[in-house]
Amino acid sequence: MLQAVVRAIQLPDLRRRILFTLGMLLIFRFIAHIPVPNINPESLDDLRRALEENQLAQLLNIFAGGALQNFSVAALGVYPYITATIIMQLLQPLIPALEELSKEGEQGRIKLNRYQIILTIPLAFLQAYGQTLTLERSLTTGQSLFRSPFDIVNNFFPTFTILMSMVAGTMLLVWLGELINERGIGQGISVIIFGGIVSRVPQLVVQGVQIGQTGGSETFVGLLIFLIIGLLTIMGIVLIQEGQRRIPVQYAKRVRGNRVYGGQSTHIPMKVNMAGMIPLIFAQSIIIFPGIVASWFYNPAGEGIGNAIAGFFFNTFSPTGQGGGIVYLTLLFLLVVGFTYFYTVVLFNQQNIPDNLQKNGGFIPGIRPGKRTEEYLARVLNRITLAGALFLGFIAILPFLTQSVTNIQIGLGSTALLIVVGVAIDTMRQLEAQLTMRDYEGFLNR
Repeated sequence: MLQAVVRAIQLPDLRRRILFTLGMLLIFRFIAHIPVPNINPESLDDLRRALEENQLAQLLNIFAGGALQNFSVAALGVYPYITATIIMQLLQPLIPALEELSKEGEQGRIKLNRYQIILTIPLAFLQAYGQTLTLERSLTTGQSLFRSPFDIVNNFFPTFTILMSMVAGTMLLVWLGELINERGIGQGISVIIFGGIVSRVPQLVVQGVQIGQTGGSETFVGLLIFLIIGLLTIMGIVLIQEGQRRIPVQYAKRVRGNRVYGGQSTHIPMKVNMAGMIPLIFAQSIIIFPGIVASWFYNPAGEGIGNAIAGFFFNTFSPTGQGGGIVYLTLLFLLVVGFTYFYTVVLFNQQNIPDNLQKNGGFIPGIRPGKRTEEYLARVLNRITLAGALFLGFIAILPFLTQSVTNIQIGLGSTALLIVVGVAIDTMRQLEAQLTMRDYEGFLNR
C-alpha cells in the first residue's frame, strides 16, 4: 500500500488528483466551522450536551464531521443526498422510466444524478427544519439556540435564512463531492463523509488518554480491551468487505466472417456485503425515531396515561432506557439483517445479470441459461448475504456490547469504522487501478 502511494505521488497526474482531493477536504473542514446566521454562541455548549443524549443526532453529527455540534452551515452534511440516492434506487424497479434510464449507460446515469440532486433540495429543507426544531427543544437550560425565535410562521425571514444557509451548505458539499469524482481520487460523497469522521480522530485520542489518566487500573484494562476490539473489528470489516464468491462464466465461440469471437472464461464476483453501510443507516434511523418523538411528550415526573405511553416508547426504543436495552438491541439487529437482504436484492436485480449473460452468449457451466441461471444466482446470493447480514447486525450492536464490557464510551461507533475502512479500501483500489493503467500505457509506448 505504501509503495502504491509513493508511486502515485511520483506521477504528476496522480499527484495532482491526490492534492486536489486533499484541498477539497480542507475546504469542507473550513465550511464545517462557519456558523448559521442568527446563532447564539452561548448556547453551543448546551447543544453539545444535548447531542450526547440524542442517538440520532450523534449519528448525524458523525456524517456531518462534527459540524452539527457547531451548528454550522454544513450541519446537515451530505445525509439528504444519501437519502435521495437511496430513494432513487428503490424507485427504479417501481417506475419503468427510471429503470430505462438506469440501462442507458453514462447518459442515463447523468440524468438520474440530476434527479437525485433536485430531490436533495426539498429533503434538505425538511431535515433542516425537523433537526433544528428537535435540537432547539432538547436544550436543557431554556436558552434558545438563536438570537430571535425559530418560528417559520411568526418569525419567517430569520427562520427561512437559517434553513436556506443549511440547505446551501449541503448542496455545496455535494458539489465538492462531484468535483472529487471528476478531478480527484475516490467516490466524492464517500470521501466527504470519510474526511468528517477522520477529523474527529484527534479529539477521540485525547478523550481516550484522559480516560486512561483519570481512571484506575480497571479503566486502563477496559481501554486496552476497547482498542483490541476495535482492531479486531477493522480486520473483520476488511475481510467481509473484500469477501466474494466467484461464479465461473464461459462465453460461447461465435464466428463472424473470418474471425472467431468469444470462447474466453471469466467470473461473476458476488460480494458478501453488497449493501455496504446503507442497512445500518436505515435501521438506526428507523429504530431511534419512535424514541425521539416520544421524548417530546415524556416527562419523567409527570402522570397520566399519555405520559405513561410516551415513557414506554422512550424507554423501549433507547439503548439506555429502563428495561429497553435488550429490546432495542434485538430490534436493531433484526432490522439490520432484514434491510441487508432487502437492499442487496434491489441492487442485484438492477444489474440484470442473467439476461445480460444470455444476450452476450455467456453461461455458467452446468447451469442452463435463462430461468435456471436466475434461480441459481438467487440461491447463491441468499447464502452469501446471510454472512454479510449477520456481520452487519453484529456491527450495529457491537458498540453497546463493548461499552457494557469495558464500561468506556468513546464516540466512534462501528458504523463509522465501517465507513472509514470501506472508503479507504475503495480509494486504494482506484489508486491501484490508475497505476496499473499507466503501467499498461508505458508498456505500449515501449
